[in-house]
Amino acid sequence: MVAFSGTVQSDYLKFLPTELDNKIKLIDFAAGDFTTFKETLTNYVKATFPLDYNNFESSDFGVLLIELMSAIGHIQSNKADFLANENYLATARSRDSVKRLLELVGVRMKGPISAAANAQIQANTTEDVSSMTIPEANRTFIINSPEDGGALTYTLYKLNNDGTIDGLGSSDGDITVDVDVAAGVATASSLVIQEGALVIETGIFRTADSVKSVELQQSPYVEKSAQIFITGSTDTKGAYTEEDNLYFASGGTDKIFQVTTDENFVASILFGDNSIGLSPAVGDRYTIAYRVGGGTRGNVAESFINAPVEVTLNERTSTRTFSNQPGTLENTSVATGGRNAETIDSAKRYGPLYFRSQDRLVTLEDYKGHANSFASNYGSTGKASASVRRAYCSANIIDLFVLEKASDTQLRRATQEFKKQLLESIDNKKMLTDEIVVVDGLIRTMDLFLVLTIDDNFKISQNQIIQSARDLTQRYFNVDNTDFGEPFVPEDLVRFILDNEPNIRFARVDNVDSTIKVGFNEVIQLNNLNITADLV
Repeated sequence: MVAFSGTVQSDYLKFLPTELDNKIKLIDFAAGDFTTFKETLTNYVKATFPLDYNNFESSDFGVLLIELMSAIGHIQSNKADFLANENYLATARSRDSVKRLLELVGVRMKGPISAAANAQIQANTTEDVSSMTIPEANRTFIINSPEDGGALTYTLYKLNNDGTIDGLGSSDGDITVDVDVAAGVATASSLVIQEGALVIETGIFRTADSVKSVELQQSPYVEKSAQIFITGSTDTKGAYTEEDNLYFASGGTDKIFQVTTDENFVASILFGDNSIGLSPAVGDRYTIAYRVGGGTRGNVAESFINAPVEVTLNERTSTRTFSNQPGTLENTSVATGGRNAETIDSAKRYGPLYFRSQDRLVTLEDYKGHANSFASNYGSTGKASASVRRAYCSANIIDLFVLEKASDTQLRRATQEFKKQLLESIDNKKMLTDEIVVVDGLIRTMDLFLVLTIDDNFKISQNQIIQSARDLTQRYFNVDNTDFGEPFVPEDLVRFILDNEPNIRFARVDNVDSTIKVGFNEVIQLNNLNITADLV
């Protein structure tokens, strides 16, 4: 018989089991997104406070707190992943991160490039003239950019018979060119115009800093446009040559300088310290000529420029001249070559190749990396590939297939000036026994017809989706994303579009049903692009 003690005890309410005393065991440290964080926190609350809180309706304040904490966790997790990725060149997505990573190994991302075009000046005359002189003051002129309506400055230069250009980077002095006279019009056609305003700065080195520097006052700096001349001390006076890195100096007497730029392409000039490159002496005076401008806004159509200019006509049979004659300057070709700053894709592709070469050219990869990173002194860049000839007797002859970049999506045949400067840059870096032959690469143009499948609910946004697909296709064929010998795989383009435009259900290339292969010296380039959409 059991006696009643007068106290009622119940086993309904229990203390937390001992295994839940260590609550850290309930935390899922693998959680990294909002949904997982919310699920983890909800399970944690259910397990540890089963009686204190059990209302998990979305409108409840407790659920609001859980979702706020989940959002914070998602943001912090994403930020941590982002920062980790930005520490490695292969996964970095921020331009600033890529720029800093490459600068650690002495590789600088290129700034904007200026456009150039062939030009002519026509002036009416009744005299027998043989040449035309353009005064220094009339060699620069300003027009409005068709891209953004802003001011564009162009400078006029003389084109030599061998395709080289006189006086690049300077507008000092008059230029004289031969003319053809027909129907009372004198035409000077051996002319080139280049976009970008020329800036000349002078100053004196007044401090005894071991590494002297000069910050240029105007921006954006046009790539490879700086020219420096120093007067003063006998040992330090003269012209200085730009190197990509001061550590490329062979000794303390090399007259070299290095250009660095910030995120706004404000440039600074760095000189050596007398152990790696010569340091100018205190009291030396410097003259720095450089250009500012560049970018795609300088690319204009043929005959777009129609600017008045006053010239001097020189008579053929005597020394008589006819000054201040009105003439008209016109670009006789499309102004191309203007490019914005180097893209992240280009820097990640060719930066490591350039670093690997260590300022000497031995392997084919060295030549390829150098040529793809090279910029002429008027800023033009190119795309290149290298190969060795198969004949045993020609094993030291390297063919360098080169194309010049006309825009972000177009290549063109390289100019003589570009080839000449490229060969000069290679000459003091290559193996003594190597013989370099610059060959024109081949461009294979291709038309594409894309058909998109779009949900009927997005009918109102159809035009925007098509434009997005167009932009993605042009980005896919960007010059920096293509290379010599790379085939076109339709499935890769479709995958790229679908990965970046979620409103497209499906896409197909209607006029290409298999992979298009090209030779090792050929590059595929997009020509015409037609996009239509089917609503389902």
